Amino acid sequence: MDEPHQPAALDRPRSVALPTPMPSAEVDERGGEISLSRGFTDLAERAVVRTPGSCAAAVTLTDAAGGTLGDCPEGSAAAVTHPDLSELVAVQWESGEGPVPEALRDGEPVSVGEVLRETRWPRYRALALQRGLRASVTLPYRHDGAVLTLSLYAFRPGALGAVVEERGAELAGLVAGVLGRDRRYREALAEVEQLNSALRSRPVVDQACGIVVGREGCSAQEAFDLLRELSQRTNRKLSDLAEAIVRNRGRGLDAQLRKLRRVR
Repeated sequence: MDEPHQPAALDRPRSVALPTPMPSAEVDERGGEISLSRGFTDLAERAVVRTPGSCAAAVTLTDAAGGTLGDCPEGSAAAVTHPDLSELVAVQWESGEGPVPEALRDGEPVSVGEVLRETRWPRYRALALQRGLRASVTLPYRHDGAVLTLSLYAFRPGALGAVVEERGAELAGLVAGVLGRDRRYREALAEVEQLNSALRSRPVVDQACGIVVGREGCSAQEAFDLLRELSQRTNRKLSDLAEAIVRNRGRGLDAQLRKLRRVR
């Protein structure tokens, strides 16, 4: 880990609620969907580049109950810019002590101006000093029921004194971009799954429509409309209703249709 340039202190309100992310050339320049894990790595790397004085960064993502989210195992970081930081994050999960747990509990940034003088978290202090780290700032961000923490580290004491004041808005924008991109990616995956599900269920829906046509002497469109209305009235998925009709070879269908007509 090579030591960069100069930085910034601490004065951010309670954990920042991120704004709706706006598309930017930086977020979208490569196009395509990038996994959440890759997005976190990008976030950590960019945060270091954008923060003078920082030498490394780590990202965690937890739910409201404190459980880790994303593609990371329980008790691990979502992303780190250097392998040594994985153990530094892990010891905080294990002990429940350190800048990350404190930021999650209080919802406020946590600053360590000089690790050598830090007395709150002995295990964190010892491990950080072994890695040559002398200062850190951990920033919590709330988003859609989850809390992301971005921790920046420095080799020099006091090197991250004014990060929140001078870089807070820019770092929040980076976080919002990553989480917004992930949300769009997951929405796209959900839409694809819905389409695949519809395609898989189409044959059985057609068979159920054929049974209704045979019973009612109606058109295929009218049969489909009846099934859809029956699905809504009984609060069942159309595909599940169609499967039941086909599986039972239409037994009980007449009674269901009579009941449907009575409540119309």
